[in-house]
Amino acid sequence: MQLLVPCRAKLALLWTVILAVSACSDGNRPATYSQVEIGDGSTPPVAACVGTAVISCNNPVKPGDTLTLVWSEEFDAALNPNAWLMQTGDGTAFGLPAGWGNNELQFYQTANADVANGVLSITAREETVGGNNYTSARITTQDRFAFRYGRIEASIKLPPGQGLWPAFWMLSQDSPYGSWAATGEIDIVEAVNLDGTGGNEIFSTIHHGGEFPNNTSSETRYTPSVDVTDDFRTYAMEWDEFEIRWYIDGTLFAMQNSWTSSAAPYPAPFDQPFHILLNVAVGGNFPGSPNATTVFPAVMEVDYVRVYSGEP
Repeated sequence: MQLLVPCRAKLALLWTVILAVSACSDGNRPATYSQVEIGDGSTPPVAACVGTAVISCNNPVKPGDTLTLVWSEEFDAALNPNAWLMQTGDGTAFGLPAGWGNNELQFYQTANADVANGVLSITAREETVGGNNYTSARITTQDRFAFRYGRIEASIKLPPGQGLWPAFWMLSQDSPYGSWAATGEIDIVEAVNLDGTGGNEIFSTIHHGGEFPNNTSSETRYTPSVDVTDDFRTYAMEWDEFEIRWYIDGTLFAMQNSWTSSAAPYPAPFDQPFHILLNVAVGGNFPGSPNATTVFPAVMEVDYVRVYSGEP
């Protein structure tokens, strides 16, 4: 049975959780997906060993804050189903048109996500499965872990290639505002056609407004001074009630503090818990199709994903 922990935990539950922390402790190792993180907006999150879904309402992050790690995936072992859901197929099983709503060309399957030597590899391959000519993987923490506010960061090495669309992003866990994009979407980092027509450019975007097709987006395009395909880079997003900020290797490159919702006043829709997604799409409306220059297999590598709360 799934347990969703409310953002405003009752005092009795907090005391129970605090008492449980000692049983969860593993030296100085960060809390992982097998622990629940609870924050009520006035105290740092605390952890309890329950192995079920998590909603973490974090404190906003202000300059100079001492951050509290509330959830992490270090990829030290195989993907755990208590932390990650593998979304497979062409999107139709999730109520989307074939191609995941973007005319993408890949068929997602579990075989394309692998953990070894402390790194998650999501591999896009040129092979025919399910009537598609490419395969890849898409993983999400939906119904397993979601959070509101705070800081999320991941160490990622992005793949180059025409027609490749790697992404580290977030969707609403259980929004009251309707369907996409009224529910909101936060893209922490995306890129298309790296080392080709896309150069070294990365994207950070929020999707908001009304339900499709009455939606809108706010996007920042940025070209880092370092090659994002030759090594791991740290991509981070700090999310406060009225502002969202994006970083690469500690450098602030984007900020959004104005968005809209057709269903509720500002700061909706970004006042709800969101879950995490990692994937590599192939082809589609955004990057276009692969060509003879695209090298397969193409791999996005992820060293870790971590979520922090700010100071109370």
